This record gives sequence, C-alpha cells and structure tokens, in this order.
Amino acid sequence: MFKTLRPIAIALTLAPGAALAEDIRTAVVAGGCFWCVESDFESVQGVREVVSGYTGGTTEDPTYRTLKGSGHYEAVEITYDADVVSYDNLLHAFFRSIDPTDAGGQFCDRGDSYRTAVFVSNAQERREAEAAKANAQSALGQQIVTPILDAATFYTAEAYHQDYYLGTNTILTRRGPKKQSDAYKFYRDSCGRDARVQQLWGDAAPFAGGHS
Repeated sequence: MFKTLRPIAIALTLAPGAALAEDIRTAVVAGGCFWCVESDFESVQGVREVVSGYTGGTTEDPTYRTLKGSGHYEAVEITYDADVVSYDNLLHAFFRSIDPTDAGGQFCDRGDSYRTAVFVSNAQERREAEAAKANAQSALGQQIVTPILDAATFYTAEAYHQDYYLGTNTILTRRGPKKQSDAYKFYRDSCGRDARVQQLWGDAAPFAGGHS
C-alpha cells in the first residue's frame, strides 16, 4: 500500500457543464529491477500506467539479452495525471524506494543496467529533480549518487516483462515450479530490496513492506 505521498490540494472552478481537462504527463526513472519499480508505482493514486523498458544507452533497439554492455538502464516510463499526483511527489517516493547511495547496481542486482537515475525532458523537470535529490540527501544524511540525466529514447521491454509481478503462469525457479507472481515475491524478498530500503529510510519508505 502506498503510504507517504504528501497531500495535494487542488482548487478548481469550472463553468457549468464544462469538462475537466486531464493533465497527463510522463516521468522516466531507473531504480534497479524494473519489475519492482513498475509494481511500486502502479500502486500510486494518479498513475495511469507504468511501462518497463530500456533507456540511457547507445545501442538501438536493445533487448534483455543484449543489455549487457549497451549502456542502457532498466527503467520505467510512468504515465500520470498531474492533477492527482505531482512530479515532485513521484520523485519524493522514488528516492525513498531505492538505495540512492549505491552506484554499482541495486540490492542483489549488480552492473550498469541496474543503476539508478532520473531522466528529465526539460529545464523544469531538471530543477524539480535536482531539488528532490537534494531533499532526499538532506533527509538521509548520506551522499546520493543517483544522477539526473537528459532523457533519451525509451525502448519498451519485451511483453513478458510488463506487469511481471501480476503473472499467473507457472514458471520453473530454483525452488521448483511457482506461479509467476509468487516467483516475483520470492525474488524481491531474497534480493533484499525492501529490507535495505527500510534500513535506509525507515517509516519514510513508501512501498517496502507492502509486497508480502
């Protein structure tokens, strides 16, 4: 359950019969395993869709099998209604859902593709991202190494990666056959994601503990 988004007050005055125009935007972040980041942010009110993919590298049309050495990050593209949840709130939650002190990957996943980053599309997003990073660093009391990078082409990952945490197929794991959603939970627990996030952020961690 999403626990720590700060409340947003929105005052709107509409003419009788006028339709409310939605302010739909996108944000791109990399936080290690994209299955986990997708699962986290699809629980946020105001988020319409989260897509797993690859970005930030030099190889065109990367695939999961060609990711190593490509420079690409495992990332997600978050489509959200800015009238419901702000970019600042998403970034506030993002920094507190990762280990932003780790430059070599995330949790048990090591290597360039599992690094963290925020990808920005314009000067306003960069200002907000830098402010969110500074706020998180002050709150944590440790150096945050997550970079703020210019947005690049976002390549959608293979279909089997999308909504992986919801999968109902039975797959073979090191612990024998498991339903995909159960295998995801086992992976997340054994990788130590939530334990490390809670160690770093305590009660400020918005998603850790909500995946049992």
